[in-house]
Amino acid sequence: MKKKINWSGRSHNYSNQDIKTIVNCIKFSDPLTQGKYLKLFESKLRNYLGRKNVFATSSATSSLELIAQLSNLKKNDEVIVPAHTYCSSAYPFAKNGAKLIWGDINLKTRTLCPLDTKKKISKKTRAIIVVHLNGFAADLLPFKKLIKNKKILLIEDCSQAFGSELRNRKAGTLGDFGCYSFHAQKNLTTLGEGGAIYIKDSSLAKKLPGLRHNGHSGFGKRKFYWKPAMVNVKEDLKYKWPNKFTLSEVQCAAGSVMIKKIDKMNNERIKRAKYFIKKLNKLSENLIFNSNFENKRNVYHLLPALVNPNGTIDRDSLIKKLSFKFGIQCVTQYYPLYKYDLFKKKGFAKHKCPNTDYYFDNMISFPFHLWMSMHDLDYIIASIKKIFQEIDDKKSNRIKTKKTN
Repeated sequence: MKKKINWSGRSHNYSNQDIKTIVNCIKFSDPLTQGKYLKLFESKLRNYLGRKNVFATSSATSSLELIAQLSNLKKNDEVIVPAHTYCSSAYPFAKNGAKLIWGDINLKTRTLCPLDTKKKISKKTRAIIVVHLNGFAADLLPFKKLIKNKKILLIEDCSQAFGSELRNRKAGTLGDFGCYSFHAQKNLTTLGEGGAIYIKDSSLAKKLPGLRHNGHSGFGKRKFYWKPAMVNVKEDLKYKWPNKFTLSEVQCAAGSVMIKKIDKMNNERIKRAKYFIKKLNKLSENLIFNSNFENKRNVYHLLPALVNPNGTIDRDSLIKKLSFKFGIQCVTQYYPLYKYDLFKKKGFAKHKCPNTDYYFDNMISFPFHLWMSMHDLDYIIASIKKIFQEIDDKKSNRIKTKKTN
């Protein structure tokens, strides 16, 4: 084994200027939560996304929990969600009483398929979750047409695609709700964890601060600041208890400096993805990438490919060779949600998603992080080429031997 390139839990590094801002926050901020840096970060998020009702949260998962609560789901309401995604795209809605209906993916985009969704919409459908997966912004127009004149919410999970665009609009801002992740592996990060939520309805957006922060609210006019207490606690959303889904000042400080560089970092991801895919162009019948480079529609949070099962080598053999011979740790994503013990135990094993099964059984995700050097990227490319070349050479030698005999 010549080299070791692990699948990293870290997307990018922080510059000295970023670190200085974070250190200053640690030194001088009072309070260390719900203060000036939260306001600054939320202001920058709103300016960048072009929407006013955007709020920072502790994670994309907490944003989805809030969206599920704000959706006012009733028992037996159905929510269509792609089975090919991370688990938190789905379970917050089940926690709030919804029945999960698994949607299949389009094999080209690897996102929710509108044609399959159309078949699964019923009178009980309350929401459709469209996940912008791997950095690719799914087209929401077909889904908007499907729900026209219907009381169905369109919810965007933009955890993996912050900064991606479709028709000059930022992904995550085209539906009724949107969520973002600033986890350590994402394109924009806030010291390990973090997220944001977009709410189209301004009346619902007014309920978010209390719902996000323990139901805290003021008492109104008071003669003395200490009476009757520091803060009141109210029910912001009828029949829903409040949550604690806040982001610290230090994390908001990190986000406020990183967001200035997000377009630059995303452009670097796009540039590297183009380079990677172009270098492997001769293997395009074996490795099928989502190579949609239209404007900023794909910001390449991840770099997965479909390994043609009828091609030169199967997926598992390719991963084995890359791992054990070349020291490159590739992974498979995402295990179809209906196969997880949790969802099976909760009664959500039923599915009809042939594309999801086919894609998971044959996909590979390559290490793809901004802190990686171009030398590392070239090493991965060269290793892939070498594997396919060795197979071709063996095949040619067998043919020559047969002819000789």
